[in-house]
This record gives sequence, structure tokens and C-alpha cells, in this order.
Amino acid sequence: MSDTAYVPPKVWTWNQDKNENRFSNINRPIAGPTHEKELSVGKHPFQLYSLATPNGVKVTVMLEELLELGHKGAEYDAWLINIGEGNQFGSGFVAVNPNSKIPALMDHSTNPPTRIFESGAMLLYLSEKFGSAFMPKDLAKRAEVYSWLMWQMGSAPYLGGGFGHFYAYAPFKIEYAIDRFAMEVKRQLDVLDRRLGESRYIAGDEYTIADIAIWPWYGALAKGVLYEAAEFLSVHEYKNVNRWADEISGRPAVKRGRMVNRVWGEKSSQLPERHDASDFEKVAKED
Repeated sequence: MSDTAYVPPKVWTWNQDKNENRFSNINRPIAGPTHEKELSVGKHPFQLYSLATPNGVKVTVMLEELLELGHKGAEYDAWLINIGEGNQFGSGFVAVNPNSKIPALMDHSTNPPTRIFESGAMLLYLSEKFGSAFMPKDLAKRAEVYSWLMWQMGSAPYLGGGFGHFYAYAPFKIEYAIDRFAMEVKRQLDVLDRRLGESRYIAGDEYTIADIAIWPWYGALAKGVLYEAAEFLSVHEYKNVNRWADEISGRPAVKRGRMVNRVWGEKSSQLPERHDASDFEKVAKED
């Protein structure tokens, strides 16, 4: 199909059967639930409803890092939300996240329970709840963390919904779209590479929620995991990003967090649901 074949109509309408693909049951132009479905609730203070996409991994890594620090109040149950089957459109999930996107988090240690949606908001909430964990005390240094956190939230859609979609998922290849977003993603990698040439971590010398937010997206991209685009984007060129990505991936909490709600890849990397710390040991024994 030619890049110039499509002429937009005066008024767009949703053709549900057009260009049917793996996202046909996920994307729609209206919000709200499609069916009644209550969410499961486990025994721990935090109830996470998610999938191990980069945004989901941010939160499971944060929770595992808090547990690694000894914050027992960060114990959590992680329930699998299969977005391919439309679990995110159940009434219970929509009540937690009206945007119907994973992850969604409930804090049952409060009365009434507190809902948190959007992964960046979860990182900030969890940091504040547990004594500014993974956040500098100095205001200027905190501002650097805030800036990089917002950078990730604003930049990742170009990587995921832009480059990732048109390069890996679109039903046909569009040269203009792939070139447009490949250029932007390489610019973003260069931004990170220059920054990480100045400091050990994203926001400075301390490991912070900025690293936790950015690593699942750009660390995975740099190591060739995301969209299988390593060769296409020449990710080996970004030496500082690769150095940082390797250091983060070696952290015990990160190794655990990236497994939670994962249902693809090697069996040893999958923990579809997490209800106890011992669940990781069970995966190791089954491998």
C-alpha cells in the first residue's frame, strides 16, 4: 500500500472491522467499562493490577525495591490483567483507572482505600508514602528527578505508540511513519546518552525513581529487548546508556520486578501473578 493512498474523510468514523490486527480488541474511541467484572483482592496492603509492559515493570520494580529496603508495608499482590482479552475494560478495573490502561494500584492500608492510576503517579505516591524513598532530600536534586520523570512520561509515547507501533505492530510498513519516529527515538537515546556521560544515574549520583521510570523503556531498548529493533536503531552506539542499563538490570529487586505479571519469554522469566516473596523461589525451582 502506498504512503499516499489514504485521503482522510471530512469526518472520521470508527470502522471496527477495518485493518483487523492484534490491537483490534484493545483500541476504541470511547471510554468506560464493556462488562461487569470485580477485581480480585489479596491479603497485602497493595493490590496491583497489571501486565509486564514497560509501564507495568516500573511499578513492580519500585515495590520490590521498597521491600529490598525493608519496608514491609510495601507488600503487594500483583494480579494479571490480560489487555489482549480486554480485562482492562472490566467495571472493577475502570473504577480504579478510568483510562483503562495498566497498571492500576489500590492502597488498602488507608481507609477508605486509595486508588492510584498512571505509573508515574504510582512512583511518586510510593516514594512519598515510604519516607521519600529513592528521592533526594535536597530540593534542587528533587527537581532534577521530577524533570526526568516527566521527560519519560512525555517521551515514551513516541517510542511506544509511535516507533514501536509502526515498526513492529502495524499491519503494513509506512516508511514515512517509521522514519519519523526512528529519528525521534534516536534523538531521545542521544539525550540520555549525553546525560549519562555526566552522571552515574539519570538524575545524578543517586539511584532514584527517575531510573526506575526510564529503565524499563530505554534500558530495554538499548539491550535489544524492546521491539527487536537493536540493529535497526544501532543501539550499541549509546555506550553510556548501555552501561547504565546493565547496572540497573543487575539489581536484585529489578530482576524480580521485571518478572512480575510477565507471560511471555523464557519460563524462568515469568511470574504471571505475585502474592508472596516466595513465589520467585517457586519459579526458580520449576526452571
